[in-house]
Amino acid sequence: MKIGVVNEIKPDEYRVALTPAGARELTQRGHEVLVEAGAGAGSSFPDDAYRSIGASLATAEDVWAQADLVLKVKEPLPAEYALIREGVVLFTYLHLAANEALTRALVESGAACVAYETVETDDRRLPLLAPMSEIAGRLAAQAGAYFLEKPLGGRGLLLGGVPGVAPGRVLVLGGGVVGYNAAIIAIGLGAQVTILDRSIDRMRYLDEILSGRVSTVMSSALQIESSIADADVVIGAVLVPGAVAPKLVTREMLGVMKKGAVIVDVAIDQGGCVETARPTTHTDPVYSVDGITHYCVANMPGGVPITSTKALTNATLPYVEAIAEHGLAEAVARDVALGRGVNVLDGKITYAPVAEAHELEYTPLENVLPLTPA
Repeated sequence: MKIGVVNEIKPDEYRVALTPAGARELTQRGHEVLVEAGAGAGSSFPDDAYRSIGASLATAEDVWAQADLVLKVKEPLPAEYALIREGVVLFTYLHLAANEALTRALVESGAACVAYETVETDDRRLPLLAPMSEIAGRLAAQAGAYFLEKPLGGRGLLLGGVPGVAPGRVLVLGGGVVGYNAAIIAIGLGAQVTILDRSIDRMRYLDEILSGRVSTVMSSALQIESSIADADVVIGAVLVPGAVAPKLVTREMLGVMKKGAVIVDVAIDQGGCVETARPTTHTDPVYSVDGITHYCVANMPGGVPITSTKALTNATLPYVEAIAEHGLAEAVARDVALGRGVNVLDGKITYAPVAEAHELEYTPLENVLPLTPA
């Protein structure tokens, strides 16, 4: 198979979808790898690193035109829509439930579009989302602590406090991978941390694994409104796989928060769990609403691309190899988890939450692809 890697054109996105090590694994298996010149530079992988292991360098147009399988990190932007052609397999983060224009463009393209974030195992794990969730969670706590500084518009509070001065309070909405990792860093900084979640089993697990260093509380609208009033940093860490994030923090709730408090909405890729959230970039990461700082960078792991690229490609490479070795249909038939990643195929939406989000027709994947191995 001919596998292509293109440069990310999203603002402040420095990750690349395939490392030279991964490219070598693929070329050794007899596949051809095309890499857009400069695609790895942001992650400290120069063109020579790809060339030396047998990959070919090309323009973005050539990669899109020639590759059977195109690997990206972030969703295609409007400038790339016209390059997506029928028959190509696109493998990347898509977050389609929050982007109707992209959804329609992919349907019209005729491409097979597989979303990293909806590849899901039978035990509800999200193996390709997890590494970026870990990084985003850890960055969220750092960002919250940083933007509490007064010159940056914050309250002027040191999150960890000092002897004789109480630390700040961090409220984490959601106890999944993002929430757990946010809590780890917030605890390390010395903050008082509360996690709200709706699963008693998950809260029991968090209490055990974090040795009781966080408070775990059952989440409800009333509880959020009560807890948010005491928080210096609120981290939105909720996830409904592949679907639009629920709005847990309303505009009215901002009125009970401390002026200069910080909201970090990690769910912004899926529309955000804060009513007043809108996507921002690393270059211009924050804005204020009613005196509350909002940090809503839509590609948080892109700010640490050396770490993020390696963590992401560690997880994606086995799936890339499976598609390259067997083709998408056979790879999906062999692996149900990968099948759940197929969001658009043959002009049809094959992932129900995406169709529901945009009130478009849903076609079950088994109506389009055979789901039993040949």
